[in-house]
Amino acid sequence: MTNREIALQNAIERLKYQASMAAVPARYQNVPNFQNSVEYQNFQNAAGYTVAIDTLTAIRKSIVHQKFYQLNGKVIGDYMPVAVGDNAFADDILTYKDFIISDDFEAGIQTGSESELNRITQSNVQIQSVLVPTRYWTNELNYSLIDLGKAARAGNWSLIEAKERGRKKVWDLGLQKVAFLGMETDSSIKGLLTQSDVNSNTTVITKFIKDMSTSEFQTFLSSVVNAAYANSNSTVMPNRFVIPQTDFNGLGIAVDETFNFKTRLQRMYEAFRDVTGDDGFQILPLVYAQKDKNASVLGSGSGLNRYTMMRYDSDSVLMEIPLDYTTTIQDTIQGFAYQGVAYGQFSSVKAFRPLEMLYFDHSV
Repeated sequence: MTNREIALQNAIERLKYQASMAAVPARYQNVPNFQNSVEYQNFQNAAGYTVAIDTLTAIRKSIVHQKFYQLNGKVIGDYMPVAVGDNAFADDILTYKDFIISDDFEAGIQTGSESELNRITQSNVQIQSVLVPTRYWTNELNYSLIDLGKAARAGNWSLIEAKERGRKKVWDLGLQKVAFLGMETDSSIKGLLTQSDVNSNTTVITKFIKDMSTSEFQTFLSSVVNAAYANSNSTVMPNRFVIPQTDFNGLGIAVDETFNFKTRLQRMYEAFRDVTGDDGFQILPLVYAQKDKNASVLGSGSGLNRYTMMRYDSDSVLMEIPLDYTTTIQDTIQGFAYQGVAYGQFSSVKAFRPLEMLYFDHSV
């Protein structure tokens, strides 16, 4: 554990102790080693701390936590490069792109004659600056000795732990949504699926892959990588294919039920890795790629089933988290109400080489 985490844990334990002692009668508070004493056991029973109010009621010792849709065991960094901890507190992150400007190669061919000495071709590099915006996030957590006393009386969960877990979940899910869809309230913050400079293809994938006929599936396999490669001006092969979760879930069916030796997902892996020459090629499911989950930002309000063929490379696409989730120590100025702030900073996702990414869209 880090020093900050140790300090936070110690503070939590002190607050738990204070909350447990807050309701203890004054005559017991000076008893040496009170919590291990007979007097403490008697006090617990009398106060109802360990005795259910109704003998037919049992207090469950664990909490059933709310669930959210996750990334199927993946993290944001599996889908795109993410830089954490650089450029903290910078409102914008400046990145430079370079372009080689050169005369035609064959124009530089010489035969050795004197007339060619003044005809030497030139090369140069042009620099373009790119500003990537960042945004800050803060969230305050509050509780009082009354809250702690009630939680301690039930004895089955930690108020601080539950509140902190909830706040961390707000950060995780918020950052997750921004990483893929950007911000609804700030159009300058883009996500992986909302890059305005990336081209969209609407002819290669016109329905879910799982719903394609055998011949349609074969056409898809022969076309999709080539479309992405051609989009990059034939300069780079893709190594990631991000598809809607609902389509991915149905790819366990056979390519051809008459000869059901391999699933469609297996054939896609084989075909893509063979064609690109990259054994690390990944096919990743993403719930945000479904039209019912991205309607707020894609498809003019109706959403799009968006497939993304891309190159996983920090020179091609990048998200930065200059300040990862950080908390201040919960503190009080009057000994009754406690508060602590969590904060973080993130950037827009930026496709520095938009031609190395291609969207395939349909709304079926």
